[in-house]
Amino acid sequence: LRNVWNFDLRPLNLIPSSYVVLNLVVPLPWLASWLPRPALSTHYVIWEGNPIPWHVPTLIALVILANIYLSNGIRFSITNLSPGTARSLPTVYQDREGISLYDAQYSAGEKGPIPQDVIEAVLAALKRFQIVCADFGVPETNIRVLATEATRNAINSDDFRGQIRDATGWEVNILPKEAEGRIGALGVASSFDKVQGLVMDLGGGSTQITWLVAEEGRVETSSKGSFSFPYGAAALSRELALISEQGDAQAAKLGLAAKMKTQFQQAYLDLELPASLEHRAHHGGLTLYLSGGGFRGWGYLLMARHKVHPYPIPIINGFTVNKHQFEKTVEVESLAAEAEETPLFRISKRRAAQVPAIAFLVNVIISALPMIQEIRFCQGGVREGFLYDLLDPSIKALDPLPAASARFASPSADAISQLLQSALPAKDHDLDRWAPPALTPAVLRAVADLMYFHSDHPKESRANSALLAPITGALASAHGVSHTDRALLALVLSRRWGGQLAPPYGDLESRLQATLSKPEVWWCHYLGAVANLIGHVYPSGAIDPSPTRKRLEFQSKWTDGLGKKGLDQGVLLRIRFRDGDIMTSPTIINSAIDEIDHVGKKKSRIGGKEFGYGVAVKTKIDRVDQF
Repeated sequence: LRNVWNFDLRPLNLIPSSYVVLNLVVPLPWLASWLPRPALSTHYVIWEGNPIPWHVPTLIALVILANIYLSNGIRFSITNLSPGTARSLPTVYQDREGISLYDAQYSAGEKGPIPQDVIEAVLAALKRFQIVCADFGVPETNIRVLATEATRNAINSDDFRGQIRDATGWEVNILPKEAEGRIGALGVASSFDKVQGLVMDLGGGSTQITWLVAEEGRVETSSKGSFSFPYGAAALSRELALISEQGDAQAAKLGLAAKMKTQFQQAYLDLELPASLEHRAHHGGLTLYLSGGGFRGWGYLLMARHKVHPYPIPIINGFTVNKHQFEKTVEVESLAAEAEETPLFRISKRRAAQVPAIAFLVNVIISALPMIQEIRFCQGGVREGFLYDLLDPSIKALDPLPAASARFASPSADAISQLLQSALPAKDHDLDRWAPPALTPAVLRAVADLMYFHSDHPKESRANSALLAPITGALASAHGVSHTDRALLALVLSRRWGGQLAPPYGDLESRLQATLSKPEVWWCHYLGAVANLIGHVYPSGAIDPSPTRKRLEFQSKWTDGLGKKGLDQGVLLRIRFRDGDIMTSPTIINSAIDEIDHVGKKKSRIGGKEFGYGVAVKTKIDRVDQF
C-alpha cells in the first residue's frame, strides 16, 4: 500500500483517496476501472504521509498554512466526521496563530526567504497543536498539514518544510494550484444545502473565479478549474499604493480597472457555464458565492450597516445581500475608515486598511459581471473543502441543518417531525393558498430535534434560550445553515415554549422577524403553537406508534367559510386525540389548543390587525378509541 500510495493517481480518476485504503492487493488499472468517476475530484494530491484509515475514530485534525506570503495566520482545527452529523462538519476545536509572513518578507521591497525567527514561531505553534491533538485523542494518522502552492515557491521552502518534519514528524502536504481552486469550490459547496452560481475566493495574493453547481451530493464545476488573478486583498492594496505614488494616479487606476474588467469578462466566457446557469443569467440573474478573508471582511461591514440594525445573526456563513447593497462601496469604505479608530465586529485594523482595495475589486466585479443579482457569503475554504471531500456522496447529499440538530433529537424525532408536517396544509390549487416554501422538511426536522432541548431550563428562561439556540447557542457552530433557516428555527422554538421573552430578547425577536417575510413569521408562530401542543401530549419526546397507545394525530387543509362572517379562507386543523388518555384530557391540552386558535385571530396578524398578514385557523377536535 505504501508503494501504491506514492504513484501519481491523477490519470486514474480516483475519487477521494480514502477509497484507496481497501486492504486489498489489486492491480491499479483494475481498481481504477472499478471506482466511479466523480463529478468533481480534488483528491489527486499525492500525500507524503499515510492515508487516513477510516476504521479508527473519526476525529480529523487539520493545520492550514494558507498563502504563506500573504496569510494573516495559521489555522488549526479538529473536526468530528462521525457519519450521523458529518454533513455539518462539527468542529471540536479550532484556533488561529496570528503569524503573518508578508511584512517580514517584503520589508526590503522584494521577496525574501522566510526568516528563521518566524519559522521557529511556526514550529512552536505546531508542537503546541500536536499536544492538543493528543489531548483530544486524535490519532497521528488523522492529522494533516495542508499548504498552498506558495509554500512550495518560497525561497527556503525545502528548509522550512524540513524543519517542520524534524520538529513534529508531520509532512507538509502542498495543494497544487489547480487543486487549490477546486478545494475552495468544495468549501463553498459545504456551506449551503445547495449551490448554483459563480464562486469567487479572495485571498491575500490572488482572486479566483469559477462556477459551481452542488445539489443532492453531486458537485460540478468548470472543466477549466478556476481562473486565478493576482488581485488578492494584500496584493491589490500594495499595487494601488504604488499607483498612488505615480504622477497620474487616477488614470493609472482607471487603466487597472479596465484591465481587470476585461480579464473577468474573458474568464466568465472561458469558464463555459452550463445551460442551467446560462438560463439563470438571462432570467433573474446569477448568485455570486464569496469566500476568503477579504470578502468575509466586506460581508461583516455590510452586516454592520444592514437595514436591520443591529443585525441579529452574527455569523458570516449564509449572510445574503442583493446587488444594490453589495456595491455601496463609498458607504462601506467610510465605515471601514471609522473602524481604524473605533473597532467594528470582526474587522481588524489590518482588514480595515485593505477595504479600499476590496472596494476597488467589488466595483470591477459588478461592472464586469452585471448578471450578478444576489451575493452570498461563505465561511467555507480550504479546511471545509478538504473535509467535505472526505465525505461519502450519501452524506454530502444530506441537508446540513438536520445533520447538525440530529445530536439533540428526542427518541421519536422522526415521528414528531411528521406530526409537524401534517399540521401544515398542502398547497390548494383551487383556493390558490399555500404555506411558505421556506418551511422545508429540514426545518421541521430541526424543530423536532430541538423541541425538548430546553426542557430542563427554568420556565422563565426556556423561550429566551430557545430563541438563541440557532444563533449563539447549540447550533451556533453548525456549518452550512442559512440565515433564513436560523431565523425560522429561532422563532418556532421560542413559540414552542410560549414565546414570552424577557428583556432584551423581545428586541432580538423583532429583528429576527425583520429578516423574514410576514408570511414566514406568521407560520412560525403557528408551528410554534402546534409544537407546544405536541410537547403537552408527549412531554418526554417519546411516541409509542402502536394504534392503541398513540395519543395524537393532525390533519390539515385549506378551506373557506371561516371567520365571524364566514368570509375568510384559512386552515382547518383537525386534531385527533385518543379518548380516555389523561395526557389528552381537556384540563391538560385546552390551553395549548387555545394558543393555536389565538394565532388565527386578527389581532395576531403580522404587521397590524387591519393590513397585516394572518391566516384564519379553525381547530376541530375528535376523540377516538384507537388510530
